[in-house]
Amino acid sequence: MEEVEWTPRQPRAEDLRVGLISWAGSYLTYEPYKNTVTATAKGLGRRQTWEILVSNEHETQAVVRLRSLQGLYLLCEADGSLCYGRPRTSHHGCFLIRFHRNGQWTLQCIISGRYLESDGEDVFCTSRVLSAYHMWTPRPALHVHVILFSPLNHCYARADPTMGRVWVDAPIPCLEECGFLLHFQDGCYHLETSAHTFLSHLDRLVSQPSTQTAFHMQVRPGGLVALSDGEGGMLYPQGTRLLLSLGSNPHGGEEWFILQRCPTWVSLTSKARKFLSVIYGKCWVCAASEHISPMSLFQFECDNETPTLQLRSANGCYLAQRRHRAVMADGHPVECETFFRMHWNCGRILLQSPNGRFLGIAANGLLMASATVPGPNEEFGIRLANRPFLALRGRYGYVGTSSEHDLLQCNMDQPDCIHLLPCRQGIYHFQAQGGSFWSITSFGTFRPWGKFALNFCIELQGSNLLTVLAPNGFYMRSDRSGTLLADSEDITKECIWEF
Repeated sequence: MEEVEWTPRQPRAEDLRVGLISWAGSYLTYEPYKNTVTATAKGLGRRQTWEILVSNEHETQAVVRLRSLQGLYLLCEADGSLCYGRPRTSHHGCFLIRFHRNGQWTLQCIISGRYLESDGEDVFCTSRVLSAYHMWTPRPALHVHVILFSPLNHCYARADPTMGRVWVDAPIPCLEECGFLLHFQDGCYHLETSAHTFLSHLDRLVSQPSTQTAFHMQVRPGGLVALSDGEGGMLYPQGTRLLLSLGSNPHGGEEWFILQRCPTWVSLTSKARKFLSVIYGKCWVCAASEHISPMSLFQFECDNETPTLQLRSANGCYLAQRRHRAVMADGHPVECETFFRMHWNCGRILLQSPNGRFLGIAANGLLMASATVPGPNEEFGIRLANRPFLALRGRYGYVGTSSEHDLLQCNMDQPDCIHLLPCRQGIYHFQAQGGSFWSITSFGTFRPWGKFALNFCIELQGSNLLTVLAPNGFYMRSDRSGTLLADSEDITKECIWEF
């Protein structure tokens, strides 16, 4: 089989977005109805999220513009007031960011030379004398389920629950151990593994978060981050086995990682419950094995705007339709033959090739694009391969519990983990963190302490997007009130969940 070097994907726009926290602990916020900018919000939401557009960058500073999710820019006016809109000149809206050793940023208006500051509520640019009021702490705005890629070692961080360590030695991020939850608390970050242990300053995994698991983060535009203990120690891979541990002497940028959302890897099964696998030494794809293996895993890459899908094999190549309707694992990402249209049927997926035919299993077990009308042979079971749990984020925040409500909420700053118990293809039981199950009320709301497991149907809608069909037959959605609901007959924007 032709193997290619695994190429990490280029950062997406969502990887480059941050929230900016003032000295008072509030977030830089754009107010769309007032055309103003404030710093009053206590949480990171859509109006507190900014994309950093870099025009010139050096080691300790960069010239940038800040763009909101609405596509408008943070602008500094001549009188020192701030608004957001479209730049009128080439330098209008440009700021000089300086990266300070404590991880904080200062933003200086290029035109006036004044610093962006907040009094705890309002935001303005009036002073040229730097002070603590001009300091802003960047917080990555991407989903909290992340992977860490070392550009120097060309490997991903991987938790090892047996040894209680984290190594930077995974060439491909297909294992659940490569995923981490990035918890933000009191200005610091805690790295939680897929087994719900935490990386500590002692280089070991521990069961509970504490001051010994709190790391300071330095952030650079482009998704680069470095973690430290705040006392001079930096986290970087060390030794021949590349143990991720604290040290004081990183070389050549060893301490920098590219922070990205955890990718989605899936396994596919045929009607006969055989796993689709790439035949080792060849590029053929067949359904012959009853056991899952690394060659049975495919990265699920989907354009969020269209229902087209690419499946990337662990050999670094994409599934592609070739001559004689055969499907091979030898495609490249720009080939039109690697794009398949996906259709869903009760948690099972159908894949339609560029020639309009549906993928199915031939009599010899090979994957072919033959059928013009799909049937049971063209339906594939699909299961999340590297996700033992879900952390769901909707339009208003994360899904989780609140001490102020007995119902599950969808506007939380931090998520609760939903443990997935597969029961049939596409069907899962949702288990809360305490071991109880999700239950649903007659009003379509949810509680996390049910005694009996209920069936939830998951359908993937993008590379990191999904919908959930609840046990009552309605789609689960986020509501502006903050209460999680299952009352939508159709898939709307509020039914789409990041995971």
